[in-house]
Amino acid sequence: MKTILKSFSAGFLSTFIFHQGLFGLYYQLGLKTSPPYNMSPNTVGVPSVVSLAFFAGLWAVLIWQLVRSDTSFNHWIKAFVYGAIGPTALAFLVVFPLKGISIGLSMLPLSLLLNGVWSLGTSFIMKFLKNRQPKK
Repeated sequence: MKTILKSFSAGFLSTFIFHQGLFGLYYQLGLKTSPPYNMSPNTVGVPSVVSLAFFAGLWAVLIWQLVRSDTSFNHWIKAFVYGAIGPTALAFLVVFPLKGISIGLSMLPLSLLLNGVWSLGTSFIMKFLKNRQPKK
C-alpha cells in the first residue's frame, strides 16, 4: 500500500514540476496557446491542473508497477515509453473526443514528449524517495 501511495504522490507531484514545466516551455516557444497551471475549474469545480495531477497519479501507480523492478538503464526507457504512449493514447482516443476538443496529428509529438517527460519525472521522484528511506 505504501508503494501505491508513493507512486500516486510522485505522479501527482511530477505533473506540477515536469509536465507543467515542459508545457510552460512549449507556451514560451509559442507551441501552445494556453499557459501552464490552468486553474480554471473543470466540470466538477476542481482546478484543471489539479484534476490532471490526480489522473496522472493514477497513471503513475500503473506505470511504476510496470517499471519498478528494472534496475538497468532500460527502466528509464520503459518509463518514458509507457508514460508517452498510455496517457497520450487515452487523451487522444477518449478524453479529447468526449470533451469536444479538436485534435490534429501535429499535437502528437508534443504530447508524447510531454507525457514521456512526466513519466521520467515520476520515476526520478520514486527513485529519490526510495534512496531517502532509512536503512533497516
